[in-house]
Amino acid sequence: MAAMMIVDFQNYFIFILLCIFSVLCYHLFFMKQKESKLSFDLPPSPPSLPIIGHLHIILSLLIHKSLQKLSSKYGPLLHLRIFSFPIVLVSSASVAEEIFKAQDVNVSSRSLPTSEGSLYFGSSSFITAPHGDYWKFMKKLITTKLLGPHPLERSRGIRADEVKLFYSNLLDKAMKKERVNIGEEAMKLTNNSMCKILMGKVCVEDAERVRGLVAKTDSLTKKIFLASILRRPLEKFGISLFKKELMGVSNRFDEVLERCLVEHEKKQEEKGVDVMDVLIEAYRDENAEFKITRNHIKALLVDLFIAGSETTSNIIEWTMAELINNPKILEKLRGEIDLVVGKTRLFQETDLPNLPYLQAVLKEVMRFHPPVPLVVRTFQEGCEVNGFYIPEKTTLVVNGYAIMRDPDVWEYSEEFKPERFLASSQEEDKIRETVLKYIPFGSGRRGCPGSNLAHLFIGTAVGVMVQCFDWRIEEERVNMDEAAGAVSLSMAHRVHATPVTRNRDLLT
Repeated sequence: MAAMMIVDFQNYFIFILLCIFSVLCYHLFFMKQKESKLSFDLPPSPPSLPIIGHLHIILSLLIHKSLQKLSSKYGPLLHLRIFSFPIVLVSSASVAEEIFKAQDVNVSSRSLPTSEGSLYFGSSSFITAPHGDYWKFMKKLITTKLLGPHPLERSRGIRADEVKLFYSNLLDKAMKKERVNIGEEAMKLTNNSMCKILMGKVCVEDAERVRGLVAKTDSLTKKIFLASILRRPLEKFGISLFKKELMGVSNRFDEVLERCLVEHEKKQEEKGVDVMDVLIEAYRDENAEFKITRNHIKALLVDLFIAGSETTSNIIEWTMAELINNPKILEKLRGEIDLVVGKTRLFQETDLPNLPYLQAVLKEVMRFHPPVPLVVRTFQEGCEVNGFYIPEKTTLVVNGYAIMRDPDVWEYSEEFKPERFLASSQEEDKIRETVLKYIPFGSGRRGCPGSNLAHLFIGTAVGVMVQCFDWRIEEERVNMDEAAGAVSLSMAHRVHATPVTRNRDLLT
C-alpha cells in the first residue's frame, strides 16, 4: 500500500513539474510586480528557490516532518511562499493559542478549491464550506442531532453489536491461530458502525463498497491541498488539477448514497432513527434556518464517512503498535481493565470513564501520532500575530505534529509516556488553558465535531483487544515508520499479529 502511494505521489509530482513552465510564464509575463515594499513586517521566511519559493518542501512525502525540521531551524512562526501563494506556518503552542483565541472567527474558513458537482471537496461539502450560514446550520445540526450526547446514546446499541462482531471475528482467528491485520479489522469495525449509524440497516450491504471509497480519499486529499496551492496561476491557463479523479470518487459515492436516500424516503411513516433520517427531516423542513439540498445531505455523509472511518482506524492501529512495543505499559493497562471490567464479561464503552490509565494511553497515542498532523485554515482578514502582520487570504498551516512534540512544552517529548496524562483533571485543564499544546482534533470553531464518537470507537476497540487477547508478532518489534504521501497519519507497514485468547468466550 505504501509503495503504491509513493508511486502515485511521484506521478502527480511529475505532472506538477510539467506545469511549472506554464507558471513561470505566468510570473514573467502576467504577474504585476509591486512597485513599493510592504510597510509592515511579515514573519521571518526561510531561504527559498526562485519562482517556486518553498514548493519543494510542501511536496515532500512526509510534509509534517519536513515542516517540523524547518521550524526547528528558523523559528515557530514562518512565512512561506509557493509561487505567489502566501502561507504562514505555526509550530508553537503559544502562537497557535494566540491565533485560535484571538483570531478564531478570522481563521474559521479553509478556502480550499472546490469542484462543482462533486460530493467530496465540492461546493456542498461541510469540510470546505466557508464560515457562513450553511456551515453554521450544519455545525449546529451535527452537534445537537447527529453527534451530540443524545444521538450518541441512541446509537450505543449499534456500536455494541458491532463490537461483539469485532470480538467474535478476532476470537475465531485466535482459535485458528491466524494472523490478524489489525488496521484492516479496525477499519471494518469503524466503517460498519458508521454505515449503520449514518444510513441504518437498510444500506448495510454497501459497507464494503464505502470502505473501498474511503481508502481512495486519503492520497486524493493531499493532491487537493497541492491543487489549492497551484490553483491561482494555473486557472489563468484553464488547468484544473485532479478534477477527473475527484469526480470519479464522487460519482461512486453518489451512486451508493442516492440509492440509500431513496430507500429512506420510502419509510416516511417511520420515525427517524439514523443520521440520514435526521437529515431528510431537515431537508423537508420548510421553516429551517437554512434550506439544505439532497447534495448537501450526501456531501455531509461523505465527510462523516471519511472523518469517522480512516483516521479512527489509524489511531487504533497506532495504539496497538505502541502497546505491543511497550509490554510494561500493556501489562499496566491490562491490569486496570481486569480490575475494573473483570474477566467474565466483554468490555463495554460505558467502562471508559472508569479507566483513567486507558484514557491516558489514548491521549498519549494521539499526541505522538496525531490523526491529521496539519491543520489548514485561511486568514480572511489581515491581522497581527506575535508582533508580525499577516495579510488577508494567507493560508494558515498549524503543525500539530510539531506542537505535540515540542520539547519546550512536553517533557520527554519523543518518548511514549502515558503517565504524563495522569495528572488530576483540574491540573490538566489548567495546563490546557495556559497554552494550547494538545490539539489532535484541531481547535476552535473548525475543530473536529466528531471527536467524542472517535474516542468511543478507539477506547472500546483497544479495550476489547487488550482485555481478551495476547498479541504475538513474528518480528522483534513493530515497525513504526509513517506512510508517505498521505494527509492522515497512517503506518507504512500494517501491524500483523496473532491473537491468543486470555479468557473463555465472553459472549456465551
